[in-house]
Amino acid sequence: MAPDDPTPAADSPDPALCFGSVVDAYERGRPGYPVEAARWLTGDEPLSVLELGAGTGKLTRELVALGHDVHATDPDPGMLDLLSRNYVVTRISQTTAEEIPVPDSTFDIVIAAQSYHWFDHERALPEIARVLKRGGSLSLVWNIRDERIPWVKRLGRVIGSQEQGAGPGEELESSPYFGPVEHETFKHWQTIDRSSVQDLVLSRSNVATLPVEDREAKLREVLAFYDDYGRGMDGMQLPYLTHCYRAVVGIKPQSAAPETADEYVGEATQPVALLGEVDAVQLSDVVDPPTDDDSGVLLIDFR
Repeated sequence: MAPDDPTPAADSPDPALCFGSVVDAYERGRPGYPVEAARWLTGDEPLSVLELGAGTGKLTRELVALGHDVHATDPDPGMLDLLSRNYVVTRISQTTAEEIPVPDSTFDIVIAAQSYHWFDHERALPEIARVLKRGGSLSLVWNIRDERIPWVKRLGRVIGSQEQGAGPGEELESSPYFGPVEHETFKHWQTIDRSSVQDLVLSRSNVATLPVEDREAKLREVLAFYDDYGRGMDGMQLPYLTHCYRAVVGIKPQSAAPETADEYVGEATQPVALLGEVDAVQLSDVVDPPTDDDSGVLLIDFR
């Protein structure tokens, strides 16, 4: 999910639940996460991880590759269906961050990639603290386009830059349930071409919720931009800054939740799939892209 959340029209679909309608574009067009970022968010030892808002599994594959025992969740069944076909995790559930159907002190880490901004933080933070073990942590991550580069900033003006200010915000910083928030940033690049740049745009909530004619007009605008700046068929490197945050649970809220997992079986959990073993998938190595010089002349590494 991405934090591109303009106010929708009264008859528009809920932007927080629109991604299932563009699930294939989301999987093809959204960038993954560098393994170094996943390692920073979780540590070096295999742990039990609850992933909230897992989407199609963009971060899930790195968590699995690092050896973690992952329970992936998302409120959108369409996203989870694709995730279940692509990746192996211990469990997949249709679940929200505000009501997590597991006993207290279940997980070492709760992690949210490109999804924390959709949460009702007043309800979600105590619920996340409840399911974390003593000493466990909440980890958050966002891929943010590096708009310090002029052509990337121009792309943002075409497709929207709402996510550029994403982060944990005051809700986590001031939460009584968590300690100080640590922050680290990693660089990586996504190769985009004339096809995948359209998928990238279609997967954004501010575009996915538009009427069909408006979506088509936005795609024409994006293609005109790409044809102007891409000047080639083999793609260009879109730079990202991956912003990572983590905070250790402090005060654990009191809960009347059941003490055994069996008491949670039912509609609230809605398991989507339970998978067997497959080989873990690693992100490919990325190549540093060129940057614009002081004159503003565009330099692009064609692939």
